[in-house]
Amino acid sequence: MITVVIVDDEAPARAKLRRWLEEQSDIDIVAEAADGPGAARAIATHAPDFVLLDIQMPGISGLELAAQLESGAAPVIVFVTAFDEHAVRAFDLNAVDYLLKPYDQERFLRMLERVRARLKNREDRSRAVATARSRSTASERLLVPEGESLHMIDSSSILWIEADDNYLRVHTAARHYLLRRTLRDLLLQLGEQRFVQIHKSTAVNIAEIRSLDPLFKGDYEIQLRSGERLRLSRRYRQALFDRTGR
Repeated sequence: MITVVIVDDEAPARAKLRRWLEEQSDIDIVAEAADGPGAARAIATHAPDFVLLDIQMPGISGLELAAQLESGAAPVIVFVTAFDEHAVRAFDLNAVDYLLKPYDQERFLRMLERVRARLKNREDRSRAVATARSRSTASERLLVPEGESLHMIDSSSILWIEADDNYLRVHTAARHYLLRRTLRDLLLQLGEQRFVQIHKSTAVNIAEIRSLDPLFKGDYEIQLRSGERLRLSRRYRQALFDRTGR
């Protein structure tokens, strides 16, 4: 069976997709969601084979959500949209397909055939995620795990980020979150205007830097507004100076 999650903020749209999917003997609908955080939770819980993902949703867009999925375990993504410019953009992201509202059943069935073909190739599952990360504009929100659930935090609330083996620790004033991402991917998503790398395994929110103190051999110590002290490696010193005008 091919498992699917339906994501759309409009109940009639979800009902339409559900009705047509239930007519397919090889399709199993494992969850539905009406917004980005709900979709992220459903994907994390059920690990579906593919996702019908609305682009325009409250809280976080479908493109932002796609960029935040773990590429190694990503489902095939089919973007659903009522806006032609978004549909074209989704297709350019190497998504398996898109459905432009209002779509008919014939168009829906063609999409399903393409999904079945894509599911035979593991690389096709992650391509949309990888390309979404490289092309997406800076995200103002980040989906983070909290217990068995997920919720969104503002990117501006992140103080600093450190790599920890195959994970990242994202530090805020209140707590830290553990993400299975690479530092490079996350910095691409969060945007260069806010964060800068200061070590091969560390990046910092530029707005949180209070002072820079020279150490030795070209290294510096960064003091954040929170009081945290971090090492600025000589290799990344000039990039930080260029960004801060020092």
